[in-house]
Amino acid sequence: MTATVRPDPTAGGSGGTVARPVPSAGAGGAAGAPDRAPGATDRTAGAGSRRRWWRRRGAAVSGCSVLLAVSVAGHERLPRLPGRLSSLAETLLPWSASAVPVLVAVALLRRAPVAAAVALLVPAAAWLAVFGGVPADKSSPGGELTVVSHNVHQANPDPGGTVRSLLAAGADVLALEELSPATAPAYERALAEAYPYHFYQGTVGLWSVHPLRGARAVPIMPWTRAMRATVDAPGGRLAVYVAHLPSVRVGPTGFTAGARDEALGLLAAQVRAEPVRRVVVMGDLNGSTDDRALRPLTDRLVSAQAAGAGFGFTWPARLPVVRIDQILLGGVRATSAWTLPATASDHLPVAARIDLSPDPAP
Repeated sequence: MTATVRPDPTAGGSGGTVARPVPSAGAGGAAGAPDRAPGATDRTAGAGSRRRWWRRRGAAVSGCSVLLAVSVAGHERLPRLPGRLSSLAETLLPWSASAVPVLVAVALLRRAPVAAAVALLVPAAAWLAVFGGVPADKSSPGGELTVVSHNVHQANPDPGGTVRSLLAAGADVLALEELSPATAPAYERALAEAYPYHFYQGTVGLWSVHPLRGARAVPIMPWTRAMRATVDAPGGRLAVYVAHLPSVRVGPTGFTAGARDEALGLLAAQVRAEPVRRVVVMGDLNGSTDDRALRPLTDRLVSAQAAGAGFGFTWPARLPVVRIDQILLGGVRATSAWTLPATASDHLPVAARIDLSPDPAP
């Protein structure tokens, strides 16, 4: 440090000066700074900021984990999201478990072990509470009637091969969707020997080894995409509906399921007015039974897959990720349910064995 002499205006006498030391910065130093390594305070402050950032990231992962668990366990009670995104989320609900390893990995990268434990245990517990029993085989012996439903795909390049696969299932009642004027006669001819009773109109049809009565189209759209008939099964009458609800898409405005939901409401109204107590609704409903939009049906009917093993995903056939092809039951119960091998369609066929309880109707 060097001392610089400056004039003091308070000093007496003309030209008098008093020597006062004034500190000046040395090489690389700041005036008045304590003896320390340069930049030490900056590094300490930076480390503290980073530690706070890590803690914030751990809290964010924990919050996301709890939110995921609540969304899975209480999805039916959550409010509707704009653009019908609630339906989209519920359709893919079984896959919510795939978020768990992602949350755990993020927590570990953030060096937040408590958040990692929360991310592993809380959503996993919620998922198991909802879906824990699904993977187990819940089939049981018995059942008098085997039913099969298949969206055969209107551009199916091999209807003959599809028919052979369906015949191998030994169904008593067979429902087909996405027929076309070009392919329906081919299915009619190929199935005639095994199924003496049938009815088809528009894009849907029903084939049966037992007599059909009262077969008619069900108006749910401007063109025929649903039908109804009574099957005179040995165990009693069974009202069978076959439906192919409008497709859904994910677009800029959300989940475009308005047409599907409107058609579903019309179908559900027909089912509610059905005079026969035992009812089966089969077809491509373009929705999962977890989707709240299907409640007009699922509040009254039970999925046959409840008697199967696993989720029974049906679409897309090459790598199924969602079950949109359904067999729903009322007044009867399924003893077993399964998916059939892939055909040339983009959907897998679904099958169920049904136990026909005595019809309480007069």
